[in-house]
Amino acid sequence: MSIPTRFWGDGVSIQHAVIFDMDGTLLQSETLAVPSFRGALKDLKEMGLYEGDLPTDRQITETLGMIAEEIWPKLIPGSDEKTHEIATQLLSKHEEHLVSEGCVHLYPGVIEQITALHEAGNALFVASNAQEGYVEWICDYFSITHLFTDLYSAGRFQTKSKVDLVAHLIKTYNVQDGVMVGDRKSDIEAGKKNGLKTIGCDFGFAHPGELDGAHIKIKSFAEITNHIAYEKVT
Repeated sequence: MSIPTRFWGDGVSIQHAVIFDMDGTLLQSETLAVPSFRGALKDLKEMGLYEGDLPTDRQITETLGMIAEEIWPKLIPGSDEKTHEIATQLLSKHEEHLVSEGCVHLYPGVIEQITALHEAGNALFVASNAQEGYVEWICDYFSITHLFTDLYSAGRFQTKSKVDLVAHLIKTYNVQDGVMVGDRKSDIEAGKKNGLKTIGCDFGFAHPGELDGAHIKIKSFAEITNHIAYEKVT
């Protein structure tokens, strides 16, 4: 795994940034998230740490975009913090295994669109509420890490919300202007509260109406460059 940080250092200032969520935005997470969570919960059952029924696919995908502290109380009601820590470790194990097995797919057009934005001189970022390592595994697997200036995750920076994570990114890189692209209400909130234009991905896991606050909504990732100015930087 690698974290690029190509512009890290004092005095850095980025004129225009495009910040992407991962699950439901870049990544078709159903084939990764659902079996990973199910595997982790089955492991907990075998360890005697969970006795309830396995959640439905919808219940699992509804937690995508949340931080770990919000996910486990929903999926394992009544469980304690120690169980949550074990569950997070088990989840990471299953995710890493499934990524290595190729059970993961980007949305159509992702590589082409982010390559075009990168080549035009935009500074690209990922900001995800996932645990540390997850975003890096995905980007390394698809050989797209080099297209991003940095990869931000809640696990890496121990942030409690997407708003805080994006705020930290903007402060670190002194971002002057930018766009937040995501599929959940938390992504739109993070963008708007940090003064960014927002693009809602209406092909991910959002409920009807969840993205109504976005400045723009798109039906496929291939539409991204229709809404982001990307004149070649010379």
